[in-house]
Amino acid sequence: MLKFQNKIVVITGSGTGIGKAIAMKFAENGANIVILGRRKEPLEEAAKELEQVISRVKSNSFVKIFPGVDVSDEEGVSKMFEDLKKSHGAADIVVNNAGVSGPVTCFANAPISEFKSTVGIHLTGTFWTSAQAIKTMKPGSKIVTISTFFTEERPYEQRPYRFRSPYTASQGAKNRLAEAMSWEITDKKIISIATNPGPVHSDRIYKTVYPKAAAEFMRVSGFESLSPEEVESVNADILPLLGEDEKTVKDGIANAAAKLAKLKSITSESDIQKLGVTISALLAKIQQIAEKVQNNTSKMIADEQFLTQQQVAETVLMLSDDNISQILNGKVIPGDRVFYPVKPHIACSIPDTQGNYSKITVFALDATDESDVARTEALAQKIESSGGKTVILISKTSPKIAEERLSKFHSHVLDLTSQESVKRMLNTATQKVGPIGNVIYITGKVPQVGKFVDLSRKGWDDLVDKFINTPAIFMQEALAMFVPGGAKNPPLFKGKEGSMIIIGPDMPGGKATGADRARVEVFRGALRPFATTVNQELSDVLKSRLRMYLVLPGSVDGIEPVNENTIKAVNYLTSGKAVANAEIIYYPDETRS
Repeated sequence: MLKFQNKIVVITGSGTGIGKAIAMKFAENGANIVILGRRKEPLEEAAKELEQVISRVKSNSFVKIFPGVDVSDEEGVSKMFEDLKKSHGAADIVVNNAGVSGPVTCFANAPISEFKSTVGIHLTGTFWTSAQAIKTMKPGSKIVTISTFFTEERPYEQRPYRFRSPYTASQGAKNRLAEAMSWEITDKKIISIATNPGPVHSDRIYKTVYPKAAAEFMRVSGFESLSPEEVESVNADILPLLGEDEKTVKDGIANAAAKLAKLKSITSESDIQKLGVTISALLAKIQQIAEKVQNNTSKMIADEQFLTQQQVAETVLMLSDDNISQILNGKVIPGDRVFYPVKPHIACSIPDTQGNYSKITVFALDATDESDVARTEALAQKIESSGGKTVILISKTSPKIAEERLSKFHSHVLDLTSQESVKRMLNTATQKVGPIGNVIYITGKVPQVGKFVDLSRKGWDDLVDKFINTPAIFMQEALAMFVPGGAKNPPLFKGKEGSMIIIGPDMPGGKATGADRARVEVFRGALRPFATTVNQELSDVLKSRLRMYLVLPGSVDGIEPVNENTIKAVNYLTSGKAVANAEIIYYPDETRS
């Protein structure tokens, strides 16, 4: 009998690439295969190949496809599991593989709609697929989640991944979600494991991620006679030409030159030809940088080899083994082999300094309870007693006491999830109160909602908005305020100053359980790589003195957060003295002996 005979395996994003390789490997081992994705044609082609494998191994297994299913779609995923249950029974193994590259650009230039979409597919797709599967799964079933090595942490380290802020935020949270789920479903005897396979040979890396990253480097500075905005426009036309035959490339460059000439009102044939020469050089430069990125990454691997998709499939198969999965339940397996040394980004020791409050400090508060309000009040009082001015933007979802206790300050209640509202209020504060030097976003605590896997979809979406999407909106609008027009004209960032601070969520204190702590870590796990990624862009790529810091109150030993420690951190981070340091994540209540 084949190892996974009679088992039902559901693999998301399985029409092509790694997902398809995983499906093939399970089929070779006798499993019934359920594949799904957004596009019907690749799934149908994959199904034909799977049927051939099943015929060859004589397992009599079935293949079922669910085309048009986007894992971020609540109804589509729920209906898929309902249909599967009715027709064939519950899934024994679910592999969360679906993913997208997301926008490959500086955070300031990444549309929030695309930011949310990336988080929706990677994080919410993983959550909702897992939660719906768990409803019908039997004891001994497994959930294997594929994430990325770029967001996995080592002590005092965090791996930034420039130009990929929504990707790193969602993947970081996904690692911690796999751990949190293991706490929540242990009573059902269902296992949750994640694996970070590292760089894998795939079209996504070679044809999308590396070229887009190279193209973003070109956009940031402009290229020859092309402005950053013109480079961005041209990149959209020429990136698909990489790897094509000579005639296709030549025609594509000519079309891109004609299109750009029209935008620039250029009519001279010789000038259009010059544009073509420039665009051809740009494409060559992009290809050169993309190959350099690939080569540099391979040099950080002992044998200089990326994993194959089949090797990743072997890893997933191994993690689905009954004995191995029990041993590794709740773990994130660092399957990558990349030696990726980074500077330390995390600190606990905070110097005593006086903050720079010569300009306005704007708070955004999404309070969960009264203690979040008290922290905001203490911070605002400290700043104003130091001669500064504050403006407090209170989320309309905060408890009523927030508006009452903070009314003594210049405060407003608004919808923080609305980018337009945030933009308008920051502009109004600048015009009516004065120039802004610091912005501080207070997430509030993670509310006591019970098990994540039992949440309604709205309940989960509200948490993702509160701790990931809404802080991103506020920070992006803060960047737009500090550097007007900088998103499309990156050289404007050079030398600009300002402090952006996200505070929270707190580590739970007192007698919090391991499950409580794991749930909080899901969102702290999103904000850490998000902050380090944005900061690498601000400092190394855009050459600015703007910084986005993350302050995470509370301690691993359950001691309640102390507001004075958070105030000390804010003083230091607004003083300008932290700009030269690599550390941008601070644990004000932790001590290290």
